[in-house]
Amino acid sequence: MVSRTPMDAVNRPVRKTRSVKRNSASSSSRRKVRSVTAGKKKNRKRKNSRKGWRLWAETPRWLIWTGTGIVVVIYCCILYTYYLKPYFYRWDFGDMYAGHPVVHGIDISHHQGSIDWGELAKAEHTGSGIHFVFMKATEGSDWIDSTFQHNFVRAREHGFIRGAYHFFSNTSSAIKQADFFCQQVELTVNDLPPVLDVETRGNYSEDSLRLEVKNWLKRVEQHYGVKPIIYTSRKFKERYLSDDSLDTYPFWIAHYYVDSLTYQGEWAFWQHTDLGLLPGIKGRVDMNVFNGDLERLKSFTIQPK
Repeated sequence: MVSRTPMDAVNRPVRKTRSVKRNSASSSSRRKVRSVTAGKKKNRKRKNSRKGWRLWAETPRWLIWTGTGIVVVIYCCILYTYYLKPYFYRWDFGDMYAGHPVVHGIDISHHQGSIDWGELAKAEHTGSGIHFVFMKATEGSDWIDSTFQHNFVRAREHGFIRGAYHFFSNTSSAIKQADFFCQQVELTVNDLPPVLDVETRGNYSEDSLRLEVKNWLKRVEQHYGVKPIIYTSRKFKERYLSDDSLDTYPFWIAHYYVDSLTYQGEWAFWQHTDLGLLPGIKGRVDMNVFNGDLERLKSFTIQPK
């Protein structure tokens, strides 16, 4: 064992004292650097704020008011277009459109809940009331609307011209969907032709979508012996379904909250709003018109062979 000498005992605290002095000196220098840096940042902020206030003060007042006015106008346009216009739209126009007679009708699904068909039959929002009702029947290749069978029977009992539509899905082939629709929906004489509702493209390319739509239409036409109706929006029709062979089918065009349909092609039905209010139905309902008078609508239905 090595013993400590008296000199070691004397020198040890001296070395510790020097280390503490060095540390305290370095920490004080770091504090000075931090304070200087913080001071520079505060000075920069003051300068930037002064520049901002100077810019604001130097900007002409007419320019500020003009810019504010433009922002307010844009905001009001968006507010009116998306939130107010639908409720100002007069959806209960009479039995004439663009100088030609039209017939009013609705389309429903389980979203409308339980319908009082007796009250609906008395609806007189126009001079002649509601004459036809389309009902959602199926979607994809395995889903049927829970209210379809009941509503389909009740519509006939209350004198409505009835129709059924299928919502097209990209989760299964068009042939499977067509077969499923034909299995679930029994259309008879005086019913409207079957309807294919096409609203989304999904993963299909434009060409493959058109091919699948044609496959469904051909399969269903073979089963019922009548050309189906194609339901879609105006923009979707013009972008994805503009095809000479598809144009041979009657179209049901959805175009909301406008006084006139801007679609340039031939159309059989026009869905002009989703905000209709009718007795017997709780909440809003889609409103439609047929492009023709009541006699023409009756001749448009499935006829006896």
